[in-house]
Amino acid sequence: MYAVTLDSFGGPEVMKWAPVGELPAPGPGEVAIDVVAAGVNRADVMQRYGLYPPPPGASDILGLEISGFVAEVGAGVTDWQPGDAVCALLAGGGYAERVNVPATQLLPVPEGVSMTAAAALPETAATVWSNLVMTAGLRSGHTLLIHGGGSGIGTHAIQVGRALGAHVAVTAGSQFKLERSRELGASTLINYREQDFVDVMTTEYRGADVILDIMGGSYLDRNVRALAEDGHLTIIGLQGGATAELNLGVLLSKRGSVHATNLRRRPERGPGSKAEIIAELRKHLWPLISEGTVVPVVSAEVPITDVAAAHPLLDSAETVGKVVLTVREP
Repeated sequence: MYAVTLDSFGGPEVMKWAPVGELPAPGPGEVAIDVVAAGVNRADVMQRYGLYPPPPGASDILGLEISGFVAEVGAGVTDWQPGDAVCALLAGGGYAERVNVPATQLLPVPEGVSMTAAAALPETAATVWSNLVMTAGLRSGHTLLIHGGGSGIGTHAIQVGRALGAHVAVTAGSQFKLERSRELGASTLINYREQDFVDVMTTEYRGADVILDIMGGSYLDRNVRALAEDGHLTIIGLQGGATAELNLGVLLSKRGSVHATNLRRRPERGPGSKAEIIAELRKHLWPLISEGTVVPVVSAEVPITDVAAAHPLLDSAETVGKVVLTVREP
């Protein structure tokens, strides 16, 4: 079997497509998948730099979401059969020809979605739905502020917010990404290089009922000030640092809440688990995807043999949505 290996921690050049030996047969409750494509996520970049190690027991191969075909099922698996077209949420191992996945973390490829585009869904959809809906309780009439509207998470969150009847505001650093956000359903566009999102949210609205934040420390104070009363700030990234001072007085005055969540280290089963999130996606989000209300936004498809060219695309001014690595023909 071939997979992406790391010569060391560092820049994209440390990644190589190389033989790694045979993958063991799937264990009880697991499914082996022949990978068609793998989504590229910010977490992969952090792991490449040595800043985001996989959880205990997980593969040290990069890749948190894939699409492909079921190759083999382990003992006790009855919901999936060899040949099924699926996409899956992983704790690691996606940048490879084959991967073993707990059966509870599989989803069918939605109707109308290509096998390649389906690889852009599991990690992104699970992150957005678990934070906006399951944690923050986003609903019709709410005002949602999304930082990084042009990212893979951002483009998906815009569509989910719009589908649920929320007013969607986004921040981005270029007019190109803001206009693409408008096309996806955002109604308020904030260029963070020229505008203060706190001023926009507190003058055009009464504040944000839900904020989806990828920045962490550098945005904490302003995010709290941008909240509406009873608002929820959900932090899913630390691109702006891990530490900051929190003004509890402002948070108290708004009866606000701050949540920081991590998908990769959630348990496989039980309350708050990956299995619970995947079940919610299949019940509530997958119908929206099948009818075309929410669609995967893929900016680039890169052969996995050129993986070193794929990671820099996450920071490109031209990239809106996801970058996907293609492993084999569908």
